[in-house]
Amino acid sequence: MPAIIGTLIPFGFFAMIAAIVIVPRYFRSMERQKMAELMKAAIEHGQSVSPEVLDTLSTSAVKTALPPAPARDLRTGLVWIGVAVGLACMGWAISYEDPDALFPFLGFAAFPAFIGIAFIVMWAVARDKK
Repeated sequence: MPAIIGTLIPFGFFAMIAAIVIVPRYFRSMERQKMAELMKAAIEHGQSVSPEVLDTLSTSAVKTALPPAPARDLRTGLVWIGVAVGLACMGWAISYEDPDALFPFLGFAAFPAFIGIAFIVMWAVARDKK
């Protein structure tokens, strides 16, 4: 039984990462497809489509990411720091059973910590420019 769990845990981890990336894209694609079908049905029934509606649809399809903002950099940096703290705490908790587990987890935690620090530095630089 433990061998199966040891195999399923990495598979579940990578499946979760794939689901986080694929599921939002799938739903966004379905939304665009339904909107295109709605526009097609409106045109087939003789209704005119205003240029504002077409402009809104084209800009929302192209512009999926939010524009950069200093406040978002701060939030993103704090989330990455939180992930790093969580990894460090997990390593600390596991180190009660296996003392050698602390330092690898601290090494893993360093990556999101430095990413978070970089986002916070970008927030501070953008804030100082205003």
